[in-house]
Amino acid sequence: MRPVYPEDLLYTREHEWLRVEDGRGRVGITHYAQEELGDVVYVELPPPGKRVTRGESLGVVESVKSVSDYYAPVTGTVREVNEEVKKHPELVNSDPYGKGWLLVLEIENEEELSSLLRAEDYRRLVE
Repeated sequence: MRPVYPEDLLYTREHEWLRVEDGRGRVGITHYAQEELGDVVYVELPPPGKRVTRGESLGVVESVKSVSDYYAPVTGTVREVNEEVKKHPELVNSDPYGKGWLLVLEIENEEELSSLLRAEDYRRLVE
């Protein structure tokens, strides 16, 4: 079955997704990323209130196969982290675009959104 990349999300070349909602962006890793990692066993999340720059490491996702950084898709301030993912990191595998989200950023510069990929462009990148 061909993986689905939701049309309402924006994507990075490093395999993060961003769902923009009222000046904030919910961030997670893509289906492709979680599949490449394998079974996720730990997720490091940044502290709320931390300001991050686009491209900066936000933390790591650790799986049975490897440890990988994930990156800020845009510049902003961390407003919320997904406490459920800390307790149940397997949510990143089972529901990467739903319950497996990682954090919410308050977007500082909406112009940066134009550098992100649309679903069709991201699909071409990974296929």
